[in-house]
Amino acid sequence: MGDDGTRQLQQPAAEGSGAKAAELDPPLHAIGFEVEELSPSRITGRLLVTPTCCQPFKVLHGGVSALVAESLASMGAHMASGYRRVAGVQLSINHFRSASLGDTVLARAVPVHLGRSTQVWEVKLWKMDPSTREKGPQIAESRVTLLCNLPLPEEHKNAGDALKKYSKL
Repeated sequence: MGDDGTRQLQQPAAEGSGAKAAELDPPLHAIGFEVEELSPSRITGRLLVTPTCCQPFKVLHGGVSALVAESLASMGAHMASGYRRVAGVQLSINHFRSASLGDTVLARAVPVHLGRSTQVWEVKLWKMDPSTREKGPQIAESRVTLLCNLPLPEEHKNAGDALKKYSKL
């Protein structure tokens, strides 16, 4: 447990978490992201920094950090809105440190504001400390604002089924 009473992100990825990402968010799966915790109030996961997600200097590409932030916030907002359609309208990200090829990045998304028409999510990324397998230095922090009162078209009525399948409500 962390100082704030929450579970730390040090456990190894759950078996099948890669398959979970494939069903929940194909772009996340394509870069190797593994979803661990999934609920309307918290989403966690990890990413091994591979050549696929590096920029030419062999460090995690900032666009990959943004992809992780937008994806986790969107999944959380979709669940928190009662599986209504959501759309990201603003993403702000600060990068503090780099993660190098071979590092593991831990991610956590939590809601800051859950309103009737908008939600704001905070997404933090840390480099995993290889000796303790716990959170190491924070590498990035994002705020994602989403519209959450959008109608769900009939042809997409099953869009939340994978989230419902894996979430812990």
